[in-house]
Amino acid sequence: MRLLHSLKHITPTPEHRLGERVATRAIVLRGSDILVLYTKRYDDYSLPGGGVEAGEDLESALVRELIEETGAKNVKIVTPFGLFEEFRPWYKDNLDVLRMLSYCYVCEISSELGQPNFEHYEIQNGMQVCWLNIYKAIRHNERILQTKPEYMGLSIVRETYLLRMIADQFQILDLDRECR
Repeated sequence: MRLLHSLKHITPTPEHRLGERVATRAIVLRGSDILVLYTKRYDDYSLPGGGVEAGEDLESALVRELIEETGAKNVKIVTPFGLFEEFRPWYKDNLDVLRMLSYCYVCEISSELGQPNFEHYEIQNGMQVCWLNIYKAIRHNERILQTKPEYMGLSIVRETYLLRMIADQFQILDLDRECR
């Protein structure tokens, strides 16, 4: 899968204890709208997806996560989109740095969503599923990045980059853009 971007929130050194997390992200488009998750705690939009469990392949993990987080039905993986690699500071599991690999796929789903099956922490964080104009999601996340509130997570950098790249790759028109 093509490397979309490598982001270093921290540059690993030989002294760092490095871990790795593999995840998948779903890109589901309906015209200029994209299926996203809004997280109230962080006030940001992100692509549905999550970690690959032991013994699970990427595509099975993607389908599982998309169904769990959005209630999607009849998930069809259309094509791989690319890999986003990031290095983050990490303070768990006796690690200093986490190498996060997010494998992104373009998917199609039925028009009707079922009930999501959020995990406890996702409920606590106020996670919601929504269809949103991709440029509204981008602009919202960019405003959060500019104000840099103390509660902002690192994921918003990856998610905003991916949203911009998706809008560009699929040549989605920004119909809400103002004349200047």
